Amino acid sequence: MTGLPFEVPGQFWRGNLHTHSDLSDGALSPDETARVHREAGYDFVAITDHFRPEYGFPVTDTRVLRSEGFTMLIGAELHAPRTEAGHAWHIVAVGLPLDFEPPGEAETGPELAHRARAAGAFVGMAHPSASLLTAVDAESLDAAHSVEVYNALADRENRGDSWHLTDVLLSRGHRLTTYAADDAHLQPQDPPPCQAWVQVRAEALEPDALLTALKAGHFYSSTGPELYDVRIEGDGVVVRCSPSTKVLLSGGHPGAEVAQGIDLTECSLPLALLRGAHCRITIEDATGGRAWTNPIHLPPANG
Repeated sequence: MTGLPFEVPGQFWRGNLHTHSDLSDGALSPDETARVHREAGYDFVAITDHFRPEYGFPVTDTRVLRSEGFTMLIGAELHAPRTEAGHAWHIVAVGLPLDFEPPGEAETGPELAHRARAAGAFVGMAHPSASLLTAVDAESLDAAHSVEVYNALADRENRGDSWHLTDVLLSRGHRLTTYAADDAHLQPQDPPPCQAWVQVRAEALEPDALLTALKAGHFYSSTGPELYDVRIEGDGVVVRCSPSTKVLLSGGHPGAEVAQGIDLTECSLPLALLRGAHCRITIEDATGGRAWTNPIHLPPANG
């Protein structure tokens, strides 16, 4: 079973893994972008400017913006031709070296992702729904650690949610984690910033510790509510959370287990329906905000 982060030593740190500055197509400088997130209560941000020739292939150096109580991860959104339905791949790579080389003329998206991972990056499939990724595309991106299952910017096009493709990949045996992100560009016409984030469990607010935790899956994602504890106890999963109206157990099997109420903060849901499959916990609060665990891989009923 995939380990859950709630008993891992350390604490949760709030951060955005997909953000753009005016070094690509964002509205604000890296300094201003960091300030927006710091003032909103974030602990860290990765500025992932578009790694394209028209922007000079930036790996934005944000080390000077690190301070006590706030840090920056160095990354980029990588691109290469092409997917089945789109002209280019969109690949989030967090933890890149500053001298990461631009893609070669014949380098494919999957090859670029492998090179980023080999360089030490946490690699994510950016907004699969908005990019119209197919299962064939997604399975070819086998260097990815994680899938961006919710993208706040893409949500304005009704393509923010990518759980369907993720569940298909997980059901085919791909061990992927899942994260939510703003994809913040901070342009005047964009949705307000700071609407989707990750809570990463690490012992220190340091780039290396955060990257290690991300790669290990020691995080959950949210657009509002908080998860305090999720654990398997006997034949059920126990959830403790901030006040919510719904707790949902779903995943790699049609159907779900649901608990509903007003100001629901703790419940237990049976696992029998999902034995031998992957599952996840989703909570939803009265404002429509949601939080998701990473996939939990369960043994068979007789396992």
